[in-house]
Amino acid sequence: MGDLLAPILDSREFILSRQLCTLFFIVFHIALTFWTYRDADRRGAMPWFWALTVFIFDLAGWIIYLVIRPPEYAEDVRERDLEIRAKENALTRQMETCPNCQKPVESDYLICPSCMKRLRKPCIECEKALKLSWTVCPYCKTKQ
Repeated sequence: MGDLLAPILDSREFILSRQLCTLFFIVFHIALTFWTYRDADRRGAMPWFWALTVFIFDLAGWIIYLVIRPPEYAEDVRERDLEIRAKENALTRQMETCPNCQKPVESDYLICPSCMKRLRKPCIECEKALKLSWTVCPYCKTKQ
């Protein structure tokens, strides 16, 4: 059987194709290791450890990394946290707080329900809540 395959195995075309396949697998292995390092670095997941794991265990290490890796990039997580904080700040700015106890109050409260501090006065005509410093009601034009 060895004599039958000898002409094929010793041919220049077979040797060239074997060398090209070996080169392809070496380049693929290095590229896969590099990609894993870059992806793990962007996701904040110990890039040296995962690159070494893929370098040593090849496709098995890469598959394990794909299963275990964080679902989001670290930059996306930071951006989402910043957006959440910005929206929380916007919500707290929209809600008024009592100047005395700092508890949230509605814009039409006359007194703070927590500390009973007077926040606004009612209009003598339309009964809408007015700031204490206002001398004219902006809703019904009545002098206070």
